[in-house]
Amino acid sequence: MLIGRDTEQSTIDRLLARVREGGSGALVMRGAAGVGKTALVDYAADAADGLRVLRGTGIESEMELPFSGLHLLLGPGLDRIPDLPEPQRLALQAAFGLVGGGPGDRLLVGLAVLSLLAELAEDGPLVCLVDDAHWLDRASAEALLFAARRLHAEGVALVFAARDTGFAAAGLTEIRVDALTPGAAAALLDGGGRVLEPGIRLRVLAEAQGNPLALLELPAAVESERFGGAGAAPGALPLTDRLRRAFHGEVSRMPAATRTVLGVAALAGTDDLHVILRAAAYLGVGPDALDPAMAAGLIRANGEVVDFRHPLVRAAIHDGLPLAQRLATHDAFCRTLDPRSQADQRAWHLGAAATAPNELVATELEDSATRARERRGTASAVAAYERAAQLSTDPDAEARRLTLAAESAFEVGDFERVRQLLKRAAARTVDREQRARANRIRAGLRIAQGAHGDAARLLIEGAGLVAPDQPLRAGRLLIEATHSAWHIADERLLAQVGHRIAVLRPRLRHDDRPVFDVARAIIDLATGQPPDPADDLPDLAAAHGRHDTLDDVATVVGVALIVGQDREAYDIARTAAAEARARGDIGRLPKILAAQATTEILLGRYREAAASAEELLRIEGATGSSLWSDQANGVLAIVAAIEGDEERCRTFARDARATETVDGEGPGSIGGPHALALLDLGYGRIEAAQDRWITLAAGSARYLVLVMRSAADLIEASVRSGRPEHAEAPLARLEAWARTARRPCVEALAARGRALLASDAEAEFHYRTALRLHARDIRPFDQARTALLYGEWLRRNRRSSDARRHLRDAQAVFEDIGAVPWTERAGTELGATVASRPRHTGATGSLTSQELHVVRLAAQGLSNKDIAAQLFLSPRTVGHHLYKAYPKLGVTSRNDLHRVEAIEAVEADEAVEAVED
Repeated sequence: MLIGRDTEQSTIDRLLARVREGGSGALVMRGAAGVGKTALVDYAADAADGLRVLRGTGIESEMELPFSGLHLLLGPGLDRIPDLPEPQRLALQAAFGLVGGGPGDRLLVGLAVLSLLAELAEDGPLVCLVDDAHWLDRASAEALLFAARRLHAEGVALVFAARDTGFAAAGLTEIRVDALTPGAAAALLDGGGRVLEPGIRLRVLAEAQGNPLALLELPAAVESERFGGAGAAPGALPLTDRLRRAFHGEVSRMPAATRTVLGVAALAGTDDLHVILRAAAYLGVGPDALDPAMAAGLIRANGEVVDFRHPLVRAAIHDGLPLAQRLATHDAFCRTLDPRSQADQRAWHLGAAATAPNELVATELEDSATRARERRGTASAVAAYERAAQLSTDPDAEARRLTLAAESAFEVGDFERVRQLLKRAAARTVDREQRARANRIRAGLRIAQGAHGDAARLLIEGAGLVAPDQPLRAGRLLIEATHSAWHIADERLLAQVGHRIAVLRPRLRHDDRPVFDVARAIIDLATGQPPDPADDLPDLAAAHGRHDTLDDVATVVGVALIVGQDREAYDIARTAAAEARARGDIGRLPKILAAQATTEILLGRYREAAASAEELLRIEGATGSSLWSDQANGVLAIVAAIEGDEERCRTFARDARATETVDGEGPGSIGGPHALALLDLGYGRIEAAQDRWITLAAGSARYLVLVMRSAADLIEASVRSGRPEHAEAPLARLEAWARTARRPCVEALAARGRALLASDAEAEFHYRTALRLHARDIRPFDQARTALLYGEWLRRNRRSSDARRHLRDAQAVFEDIGAVPWTERAGTELGATVASRPRHTGATGSLTSQELHVVRLAAQGLSNKDIAAQLFLSPRTVGHHLYKAYPKLGVTSRNDLHRVEAIEAVEADEAVEAVED
């Protein structure tokens, strides 16, 4: 019976009730060591009577072994792995060492865990209990947290018990397990069956401070070791130290052979009984030495595993081992572990047993680190690389291993450790390749701080180091430098990069050149060099399909957008997103979705852009990241601005956080200000809109594509506000961009700008030119805005009949898009005699973005399991979304969904026809 835990028990009971009803949920119970979290986990197991229960625990000595905690929890469910989609099945099998190779993206395993839990719950509600979650290896923790954040309607409960630090679980429900009240503490102490002297009883209550484990353990320690006599000052030692002394006191009274086998178990790095007994046998100790420890309750053992009564028992034994015994124990593991099947464990023990540099051991540790990195056990890789560096006898090898450790630490966001590792590596290496690698890592650190200029300089220097021997690698570093310098509009840096690309280009293979040619054109645009009319820019989509010239799809997309290849950029991003979903590459997907959402905004696919941005936010919420959230919120702000939803626009713009960085505006920060300006323009607040765009155009983000395209908006705002002099510079920029890109979408915007500034004798020619160019690359919103402006011009020139046709076309498109302020503006121009069509948003307009995703995939014939794999959901959650969508669509089954798709297609065709007419 638990004492003083009514609140915690009620929370657990509510979670289990929800699971019994088919729902799901996750709970983190957080508190100090010994406060009673394990007892609450036991309570949850008992309260889950009739439900399937899986239990696991984090083991401190296994924190460096990727997926060890996950294997311990899900071991009983391994027979259901073959039922998972193939990428997930292979990833989970690789994570558990059941097949060769790595599991791919670190969060693909998380998706596989979610699917496996859903599979196991098909047989009835499932409860998973994880004790000591703060000691889970990082790979296991990430996978379980990913699954926990995406539970919805599977009938699964995940309960974690963790200390205050070491298990970041943002987004999950947490309860605090605090010390017991004085009354509950006294009841627990007195209910233990031990009669204490009054003085000792008061001493224990004072020392324990409501900690249940201390209340249970300290009485024996106080009595047996006189640990509470008058000479001991209250609070002289931290509570944990007192408990460790109490635990070690029990261990010290064990026979020598038992102390030896306990030391083996504490250092094992595994709870595998057979591994522990083999090492103990090497030290001359048999299995019967476990009996006294089991009788004392220090450990529990069955035929497969050894489990300590409490992690502090293991910690006390580990801390109390003399150095000689510690080294001898690690050596015993080195001699008894299989060099092939247990290579990683053996490498760790070799590293721990080494007392001097040893290149053979360092090599084994480096190999183990590489395997851990391939399996996305990045935290383990950092520790292994670093220990390998410590044991290196070759300075170049030491520097290489420190640099690899820094790369791995950067992947997990431990930037301070990255700096320390790079500093140590710099003192030991003269190798140019390693220095270039280190420069790229330093550039990543500077970009994370917003210092794009410093990053570009580091990348340029790194390219120079490897250019003599590795021209393609040097070129890729230069492309990254272009990206950083472009973000902050640093013409001097761009000129440096351009010169180096020109020198390097002849040494590249033909298939490697297209992206570099486009980068050269971009640099010329920024530095004011006129384009060569004879040079046609290569099709980046085709080039990217033939040969992957960059390892960063988002960078290729960014380059394509700058030269007006928006549709090609969209194809690249969409193909990459589909591939990422097929592979379960969730780690890269947010960055790709950010690029895709930007292309969708530029193409006028606003619902799709919102869906991509919302999916991005959901994934980042599930993974605990926020790297691309600013950009996603900026996209959503722009969509809200076009729709005229002022409250949502301002909310998303605020969440996009237009933050200042070291070099000025960050690339993710412009969506908010641009959206607010567009909102102002739509509602006729012309001067406010103009001022916002003038600020963006003068800032360090002026070369970013949204700002470059907003030159057309600034021209309109300047003319309508009666300040046309402010339109001359943006028109010049727009025309220069059009000459470089040579794309109808950009040329149409330039023609519209010329029309706004032209005399009445010339304006009509430019408006008609713009509409012809729009017809070659239809973007409904851009085209409708040009038709609106032309219609307004015709009406001012008393050509009402001609104006009416263009204004009606514009109004129809604005209505279909749902652009309320623009619809009203077109309606005002038409006048009261022109009947406006009722606004509608399409057959699927009432669906949420998630429901829209699910419905469209279901309409293509995909099963719930296939849809779940693509959208990183569980099959039950997919079924839940379909159940919610059917009544909104007026259908009763997925067999009717093809009709909804057909309706959407007809509506889309009507919208295009309305513009083309």
